[in-house]
Amino acid sequence: MDSLTQIVLGAGVGVAVLGRRLGPRRAAIAGGLLGTLPDLDVLVRFDDPVDAFIGHRGFSHSLLVQAAVTPLLGEGMVRFIKVLRQQRPPVYLAVYLCLATHALLDGLTIYGTKLLWPLSMEPYAVGSVFIIDALYTLPLLVATIWALCLPKWSRRMGTVITAALVLSTAYQAWCLAAQQIVTARAGEMLEQAGVSAEKILAIPTPFNSYLWRVIVLDSERYLNLYIPVLGGREQITVYEHPRGRALATCLDGNPNLDKLAWFSRGYFRLDLHRGLRGDEVVFSDLRMGLTPNYAFRFAIARHDAGGSQAIPPRHLGGPRGTWADVEWLLANMGHDPVMRLAEAKAWLRTAGLSTTARSQAAVC
Repeated sequence: MDSLTQIVLGAGVGVAVLGRRLGPRRAAIAGGLLGTLPDLDVLVRFDDPVDAFIGHRGFSHSLLVQAAVTPLLGEGMVRFIKVLRQQRPPVYLAVYLCLATHALLDGLTIYGTKLLWPLSMEPYAVGSVFIIDALYTLPLLVATIWALCLPKWSRRMGTVITAALVLSTAYQAWCLAAQQIVTARAGEMLEQAGVSAEKILAIPTPFNSYLWRVIVLDSERYLNLYIPVLGGREQITVYEHPRGRALATCLDGNPNLDKLAWFSRGYFRLDLHRGLRGDEVVFSDLRMGLTPNYAFRFAIARHDAGGSQAIPPRHLGGPRGTWADVEWLLANMGHDPVMRLAEAKAWLRTAGLSTTARSQAAVC
């Protein structure tokens, strides 16, 4: 999740566990600082952008590593703050919960979090909540601001922080339920249409948990189904796009493709783009960003009539969302489905390329 959310979640946990002993203000500050510690892994230098992409949310987000460092951080707090010197159990508990809730919350997003590193390198990515969601953050933010204004504990403060944690947790439960509802609706729709999908993945569209995007992998193509939690079939819109699987045969043994395909769980597409030195094969992670505005795109190979050659990977900046995307999102959330022009234009471009020599050159 975003940094603000992680700070206020840590602050909420800190106040809940240490507020009586340390005071709401100091407990909120301590919890907020602890809650943002796992994201300091962005300071780690990696060999290339692909390794940086895959390596983020690694060791610092491991529940096992966090358990190992809890005594160190907890003892530091006990020795630094006098009123906590006889409070080791609650301090250690607060430290671990602030770290662990950060990692678990990240695991509910779609990015991929290695919760059991180094025993397992599996990147857990439930995908039930968008990386920024005000409905989750707002109760925790209000409670944190309240705590920062109170140097001394009060019963009302306890009620406020409990309510904030309960509301935010209930919202996550709603998101998980909504994901299951949308996945079931998509499955029924695909079955009725006679589509035998390889995989389907339901993830929320930006900033909300009402309108969902269901990615359907189907042979040489993938589908984007935009489905509101409530409403009939007439509120569902569908877009079809190529996956570029022919290019994958040209990249057999490409280490960056292997790593990215594993991390994206197969939800990716490959395209040819005119690069600095001719045509380049570009990998796009379908899970993050709306077509064609993917957040993570990497040039991983150079392609010509003789085949493909691996190149040092480059992270490519892509087009960002526009006000038209905001209008589209609001209209579809309001049960007034309209065409998303950026996605429709992307489909027309790739459809046109499919019959050109440029596309034929992609076959090895």
